[in-house]
Parts: sequence; C-alpha cells; structure tokens
Amino acid sequence: MLKNYFKIAWRNIVRHKGYAAINVSGLTVGIAACLLIFVIIQFETSFETFRPNYKNIYHVVTQQKREEGFAYNPGVPIPSTEALRLDFPQAKVAAINTAYGSQITVLRGGTAGDAGDKKFTENMGVMFMEPQFFDIFKADWLAGNPSVLAQPEMAVIDKSSAEKYFGDWKNAVGKLLKMDNLINLKVAGVIEDAKPNSDLPLKILISFLTVKKYPDNYYFQSGWHSISSNHQVFMELPASESVVRINAQLAGFVKKHSGDKGKVGTIEFLQPLADMHFDTRFGNTLGDHMTTRASLRTMSFIAVLIIIMASINFINLSTAQSVGRSKEVGIRKVLGSSRKQLIAQVMGETAIIVVGAVILSVIAAKLALPYLKNVANVPDSISLLSIGSILFLAIVAITVILLAGIYPALVVSGFKPVLALKNKITAASIGGIPLRKSLVVGQFAISQFLIIGTMITIKQMNFVNEANLGFNKEAVLIIPGYTDSISLGKMESYKQRLLQNPAVRSASFVSDAPSSDNNWGTNFYFDNSTKENGITTFLKVGDADYFKTFGLHFAAGKGFEQSDTARQVVVNETFVAKLNIKPQDAVGKTVRLGGNKSPWLRIAGVVKDFKTNSLREAVKPIVISPAKKFESEVAIKIQTKNLVQTVAGLQKQWESTYPEYAYNGYFLDENIAHFYNQENQMALIYKIFAGIAIFISCLGLYGLVSFMVVQRTKEVGVRKVLGASISSIVYLFSKEFMILIALSFVIAVPVAWYMMTGWLQNFVYRIHISADVFFAAVLASLLLAWLTVGYKAVKAALVNPVKSLRSE
Repeated sequence: MLKNYFKIAWRNIVRHKGYAAINVSGLTVGIAACLLIFVIIQFETSFETFRPNYKNIYHVVTQQKREEGFAYNPGVPIPSTEALRLDFPQAKVAAINTAYGSQITVLRGGTAGDAGDKKFTENMGVMFMEPQFFDIFKADWLAGNPSVLAQPEMAVIDKSSAEKYFGDWKNAVGKLLKMDNLINLKVAGVIEDAKPNSDLPLKILISFLTVKKYPDNYYFQSGWHSISSNHQVFMELPASESVVRINAQLAGFVKKHSGDKGKVGTIEFLQPLADMHFDTRFGNTLGDHMTTRASLRTMSFIAVLIIIMASINFINLSTAQSVGRSKEVGIRKVLGSSRKQLIAQVMGETAIIVVGAVILSVIAAKLALPYLKNVANVPDSISLLSIGSILFLAIVAITVILLAGIYPALVVSGFKPVLALKNKITAASIGGIPLRKSLVVGQFAISQFLIIGTMITIKQMNFVNEANLGFNKEAVLIIPGYTDSISLGKMESYKQRLLQNPAVRSASFVSDAPSSDNNWGTNFYFDNSTKENGITTFLKVGDADYFKTFGLHFAAGKGFEQSDTARQVVVNETFVAKLNIKPQDAVGKTVRLGGNKSPWLRIAGVVKDFKTNSLREAVKPIVISPAKKFESEVAIKIQTKNLVQTVAGLQKQWESTYPEYAYNGYFLDENIAHFYNQENQMALIYKIFAGIAIFISCLGLYGLVSFMVVQRTKEVGVRKVLGASISSIVYLFSKEFMILIALSFVIAVPVAWYMMTGWLQNFVYRIHISADVFFAAVLASLLLAWLTVGYKAVKAALVNPVKSLRSE
C-alpha cells in the first residue's frame, strides 16, 4: 500500500512538472538559506563550550563607577592574581598579559641582525602566562609540557606558528626567537592550534617570569591603581561553589587590598566564560571577532520567516493544483478510497517534494559555502553536515511537510464525489480564495519588512562611512613601530627624511589615531585641585604635528610645543564641557593625570570634538599630550597623486631606516572601516535574504494567480466574447493584488519601524527613519507584484475564448 502511495504521488508530480518545479525551487532556496543561517548560529554559539569544564570557568572583570556612568574593563590590576589566590584558595587562578602587533624574529645564527633572520608580525595571540593557565585551559601538547613556562625567556608556540617559522613543527623545540628586538626567547614546547570557536588564540606563549627582566617595556603598570585590558585573569571554581557568594566577596576586593578609599567604586566580578563572545560591554580584546546575541536572534527570526514563506508557497500552489485534479479525487472516492487514504496520498506527495528540496538545498548550500565568509566570521573548515545540521534539516523537513501538506491534504480529501465528477469544484467549495489571499498578504508583509530593514541598514551604513569624523582620515598612512632605545634614537632623523619627500604633507609620531579602538583612560585633577572629580578622561599621545597631520581644528588656544615629555596638553570640547566651563576659559589651566605624584600639565589649547571611537559611542573627554616612549606609530599624511608609488617609496624608506623591523603600514580610513564589520555583514545578510524573500513571495503570488486563472477561465472567455480588451482583463486580476500589497504594507510598516528603531539605538550617531524608505519599499513591492501578476494575466487574456468556452 505504502509503495502504491509513493508511486501515485510520483506520477502526479511528474504530470504537473511546472507546479512541482516551482514548489521545489521555493523550498530549496528557503531551506538552503535557513541551513546557512543555522550553520552561522551554531558556530557563534559554540565559542568555548567545547571545553568540558567551561561552565565552571569565569573571567574576572572590572566595573568602575564614574560620574558619567559605569565603565567596564576586561582587565584587572596586576596584583589581583596573587591576591585572588590568597582570598579564594578553593579556586584555580591563572593570569595572562597580552601583547598586540608584536614582531617575532626567527634567529638563524642565534643572535639578531643576521641576514637570514625571518621577521613576522603577530597582531594577536602573543601572551605572557604562568604554567597554572593550563590547569584551567587544557591543551594538546605536541612537545614539552606546561612546566617549561616556570622559567624565564621560554616560549611555547602553536603548531601553525611552528610550521610558519621553521617549516616543520618537529624542528621548533630548542630554536631561538626574539620578540620586538628586545626579548630573547627559546622555544620549549609546541601545542595544537586553538580551535576556531575559541576567544583565546594561543599562538606565542611566553613565560610570565620573562616580563620581570624587561620591566620598563612590559610590566610598567604594576600597582592597584592601574587597570589594563592587557592583563586578564581567569578562575575555575569547584562545581559546588556559589558564584553569587564569590561576587559578593569580589565587590570589596580592590578596596580591601589597595587600602585606597578612592577605589570604593571599583569592583570585580565573574563573567561566565561562554559570555565572553557576546558581552559588548568589554569587547573581545583577545580574539579577532565577537558578535551579539541580538544579531543571532535577528538571523533566527529571518530564517523562520523564510521557512514560513516557503510553506505558504506550497499551500497556494497545491490548492491551485487541487482544483485541476478534482475529477481524479472523485473517481478515487467512488472506487472506495477513504479520506484517510487521500490525506496519506497528498502528504506523500508533499513528503517527496520536501525531501527532494532538502537534498537540493544541501547541494545549493554547499555551493554557497565558500562565499559565507563574506557574510559571517566562519572558518573554512566549517561543516554543513554535522550532527546538529542533520538534525536541523530533519526538523525543518518534518515541520515543512506538516505546515505545507496538511491544509492541501484536508482540502483534496474533502471534495464531494458528485461535485468533483461534474467538475463543479469551485473556490467556494474548497474554502474560497480568502485564506490564500491572507497568506499572500503575510508573504508580502514579510518581504516589505525585509526590504525596509535593508534600506534602513544601507542608509545607516552609508551615513557611518561618509560621516564627518572631525578630522581628516583620507590618505593617512599609519606605520606601526616600536619604542625601544634604538628606535627612539632614530625618530627625529627619520621624520626629517620623511618631510623631505615632496609627496609627504605632514608626519607625526603617535600612540594611535584620533579615532581608534584604544581606550586608555585615567582619572584626573583639574586646576590645582586636590580633589578628584570622578570623571574618566582618555589619553592620546602624539608629537606637536599631531594636529596638522590629522587636520584637527582648535576651538581655543593652540597646540603644544615639541617635547619628549609632557609639559603641556591639549583637550577636546567634551573634556571642558564635562567641567562646565568654556573652551577659552580652559586654556592656561592645569590638569594632573592619574595619581598625586604625577606632574601638573598646562592646557595649551582646546580642539573641536572628533569621533574618538566608532559612531556607536559618544565622543569621550580626551587629553592629547606628547610622551616619546609611547609614540610607537608614525602617521604620514600624503598626496593622493601616484599613491601606489608613494607608498612603495615610503616602505623602502622605512625598511632602510629600521631594517630590524617588518613593515606593516595601513591606511587609516581602511582601519576605521573595520569598526563596522559586523554591521556591514548584517547589511549584506539583509540584502541577500530580502532578495530571497522577494523571490519566494513572487512564487507565492504566481501560485495564487494560477489558482484564480483556473477558476475564472470561462469568465475570461465570456468577457473577451463581449469585447473586453487584454488590458482590462490584466486590470481585472491586478487590482485585487494591489489591494493585497497595500494591506501588507500597513502590516509591515509598524513592525519594521519598531525593530529598526531598536537596531539604530546601537549607534549614538544615526539617521532618522524617513517616509521615503517606506514609500520606496511599497513601490518596489507593487512593481514586482504587477510584473508577476501581469505575466500570468496576459497569458490568460491571450487564450482563444472558443477554447475557454468549449465545454459549455
């Protein structure tokens, strides 16, 4: 019996190839899109959860209460590590101190400077750590063991780095490295590469004792008064330990150990390890990307909408097809088929189509997989057919079979044999068109929602990319460097050689650009006051040409004089606004940064506000000062003419001046664009899935028009005999759908406005949602609907009325 059901189902599918092709294509596109979304979400939610003990591991983080609100930092004071071990002996405690943009030199002859030395720049993954780190975070050791990190100047590297440096990881142990042309290291171990779903990119691991041999460069922030995001601590608690109790003790931890009443607003608390990837309060200072749970929920919501739309298509097309097979159903009922058997037959047809669509969707997703990296941060090794993906496809298939098959099955099985055999099955006899019209309204409401979301996202990202940042970001080449004694000695002569180049307009040694992801904050005292004001200011370091190079404008005063150490500073308008004074009144006043032992510095000028970070954040109060030991980058403003040749010449000049360092220049505007990687990816997702939604909704509309054409074939014939024109017949079919589109617009607009307004709240600087976005969305929908309806309506209108009326 079951075999016969599938045989008949297959014959019906083959007999109606057109309907089957439309159904399969809609379902294939929809399921493939959902599968890719599932793969992205599965990957993003798996960060750190592969560790057997991840539920007991916590990141110790800092919250500081300031006048402007709470500030969060993933780091803790360096003395916290030992103090935590004393206060919480039941827990495992491990610290890491990260370095960014480090140069690793592979020494061929055992000493630096050999012509055969190879230089590599590691932007992240270089960490100083203790052996205790591996008591919490297990690793697969290919050579060596954690105890090697108990000795100074020892390094453990991952397999990929070992192969990059030495060709074969088996040759790595015992080899010599030099970090930043300063720290001598011996490779004492090799570990397997970190998993792609880890926020701990363990690449070059250096024994913590090493930093004590180089205190001026790597261990200068050593007191309770200073918190650096570079120094992070992790704890593993016993399964029976209460996190609430530990957090209560940590609330007074800093005050207890520092003895500083001023730290009463600074507390440490435990962040679950699995939350690191999503907690935007702290950012991902260790790995190379993070996401938000809100964006994953958005993608999940889009996937559900697409599955619903594909199921609606199936319902519309199946019910349209069912009218044409009414005689077949009537004969089957006369010959003794029960309603249960007819339902089974229709559900069998549905199952065949859905299973076929699932198979095709896997193939389509496989073809699209290489392009997935443009939409999301997923590794090349990601698999489409993991156990989770297979289970997901099974659930989707069953859901779609039930959603798309049950209504057509009930409709077909409910035909009355007498009416079916007399070909009297009409729209009214199978529930009428209203349900199918409602489904099309729902489809186009979803489409318009996605169109509106796409347009708003694109407008916001265009606004972000074209916004006036308050400084000149164009044609500014940044070359990261170093501040060891040899490099510092070359700075001035190198700068003078740069300025002799006719293509160079200005150059400045800086710590970072005006707009960056750096947040070096400190407390301060103002105008010789002995009382801290509770406001956090943020520091940027640059020489006297900082303002000219980046095109900053002054609201009052002027830039500071050239100096190797800070005597004068420049502040921004937000800084003086926080103090409730005017820019001109701030000039000549003094500030003291940090503790009471810091010198008083005179304010030489006030620059107009510039965007200090991304446009998600408000402008911060800024202090700009010279400090040669922190000016690790050179910013070069160059002419745009012959840009490629100019950059090539500047690279050669850098390499001849600093032969011991690798060249890693980049343009400032490109770096700023990286702030918005996630938003740009979401904009691309909206574009892709809005296109998919439009495609599926047009298929659904085609199905409903097909249904109506079948029902009104004789009516069209009569109208043509009575003199109706083709255009009037097209209008007859089109006018109803224009009303449906308008109704879907009314539904989509408030939903889209509410959700996109919420998304725009992520940006301090954002566009206003204007009416033109909504009008453009509805016009696009009307145009697409008219083209879809028009094609089928014209085809119906061109049929010879003699053929339409022959059965009468």
